[in-house]
Amino acid sequence: MKFDIMTLFPEMVDSILSESIIGRARSAGKIQIKCHNIRDYSEDKHNRVDDTPYGGGMGMLMSPVPVYNCYQAITAGRDTKPHTVYLSPKGAVFSQKKAYELRDKGEIVLLCGHYEGIDQRVLDEIVDEEISIGDYVLTGGELAAAVVVDCVSRLCDGVLSDSECYENETFTDGLLEYPQYTRPVEWHGVRVPEVLLSGHHANIEAWRRQKSIELTQKMRPDLLRKQDVSE
Repeated sequence: MKFDIMTLFPEMVDSILSESIIGRARSAGKIQIKCHNIRDYSEDKHNRVDDTPYGGGMGMLMSPVPVYNCYQAITAGRDTKPHTVYLSPKGAVFSQKKAYELRDKGEIVLLCGHYEGIDQRVLDEIVDEEISIGDYVLTGGELAAAVVVDCVSRLCDGVLSDSECYENETFTDGLLEYPQYTRPVEWHGVRVPEVLLSGHHANIEAWRRQKSIELTQKMRPDLLRKQDVSE
């Protein structure tokens, strides 16, 4: 899986994605992540990438020129256009289902906005979809891009130790994940549920399913309404 990230702050994104599981996967060649500084592609003598918006309004807007130049440099020599995502609060909210869809693209380009956004003309020309990580506004798309890369990367072969690590977790089947426990068996007067100590796999799976449904009903009933479960 290959990720190209277009940003004004490549060091910020790169530092986040160089740690822990994602960092190890990069070092092992399981995924490729490259950050591109949009400012390097400015045609302004002072390397400016923003200007005042037509029609007035607060703040500055990113110019289409350096964004497009950066994109052209990334895609030069490729046989097909990579799927290009603009991280924007106007986009569809990111989900586990979307993470699987992006993984199956094989390679994606992530565009991080800043200031008051990016000139619409370059978005119309290069972007395939807009994605939001939630109904709130950030100062830029860098954190959102890191979230998307992290989520998609862990679905790629070899990043986690086994596919079971992501196949049976929260949101994968539309439910919240069941409670989990580790040693010691008793802590602060509370014991691990006996069924988990029984070694009876069918009973354990039934317990986990029931607890997932109960937890989803309690914390995210909106998700449960989409499931085929009885009263």
